Amino acid sequence: MKIVSLCPSNTELLHYLDLIPQLVGVDDFSDFPETVNALPRVGPDLSIDMDVVTSLQPDLVLASLSVPGMEKNVAELNKRRIPHVVYNPQTFEDILNDLLDLGARTGKLDQANTIAARARKLMGEYKSFASHVSHRPSLYFEWWPKPVFTPGQKNWLTELSVLAGGRNAFADKQTESFQSDWEEVRLKNPDHICMVWVGVQTSKMKPELLYKRPGWNELKALVQRNIHVLDENLFCRPSPRLFKGLVKLAALLHPDIFPSYDEQDPLTERNAVRGRT
Repeated sequence: MKIVSLCPSNTELLHYLDLIPQLVGVDDFSDFPETVNALPRVGPDLSIDMDVVTSLQPDLVLASLSVPGMEKNVAELNKRRIPHVVYNPQTFEDILNDLLDLGARTGKLDQANTIAARARKLMGEYKSFASHVSHRPSLYFEWWPKPVFTPGQKNWLTELSVLAGGRNAFADKQTESFQSDWEEVRLKNPDHICMVWVGVQTSKMKPELLYKRPGWNELKALVQRNIHVLDENLFCRPSPRLFKGLVKLAALLHPDIFPSYDEQDPLTERNAVRGRT
C-alpha cells in the first residue's frame, strides 16, 4: 500500500503503526519521525499540490480537518476520486479511534489496539495521580501571541490539562480554538503560561518578551516565574505524541505527585509501564 499524509498528526499515526515505510509523500510540515524528511513533499497543509499527490498514485491519502481551511483538500480529493480518509480529532478518545480506524484500513489493527490500550492505561494512571492534587493551577496555552490564539474547552489541551493536575484558563470558551487578546489574558491572571507557538521552534521563542506586554508584570505566572517554553509538536498536534506531552507537563506542574519526565515515549513497549518516582 502506498500512502500519502497531508498533515503531521496523520504522519505520526502512521509512525505508531510502523507504516512509515509505506509512505510515499508527506506535507511540508511533517517532521517526525526523521526518516520522513527524505520523502517527496506535497506542499503545506493549506496549499497541498494535488497534482503532486496524484502523481504519487497513492492507495490511500490521510486527510485532515484539524486546521480551518483544509476542507479544500478534501473537496479536491473527492473531485479526483483519490482514495482517502478524513480525520478531525479533538479529544484523546478521538485520536485513539482514528488510530484504530487506520489500523483496520491497513492490516495493523492488533498493533493499534495495543497502542490504544497503553494510552488508556496511562490516562487512568494520570487521572489517579491528579486526584491527589489539592490545588489545580490555571494554565494559559499561547498558540500564537498576536493576535492571541489559545485552546478552548473543546480542545485536547483542556483534557490534557486536567490529567496533568491543572486546568485550562480558557476552558470556559465553548470552542476548539479561541481568539483573545493580551488584556483578556491579563484578567484571567493564569498561574502558568505555556508558550507553544505553532510552527515555531522553542529556540525562537523569548519568554522575556512577556514582561513587556501591558500590565503583564503583575501576572502570577510572571511573578512566580512559571513560564514554560514547550515543544509544539508535543502539544499542538492531535496524535498519540500528546501523551508524551502529558507526561512532560504533569512533571513540570506537580513533580512531587507525578512521575518524572525522561523524554521517552510512554506508549512504546519498554516505557509503557510507569510508576511514581
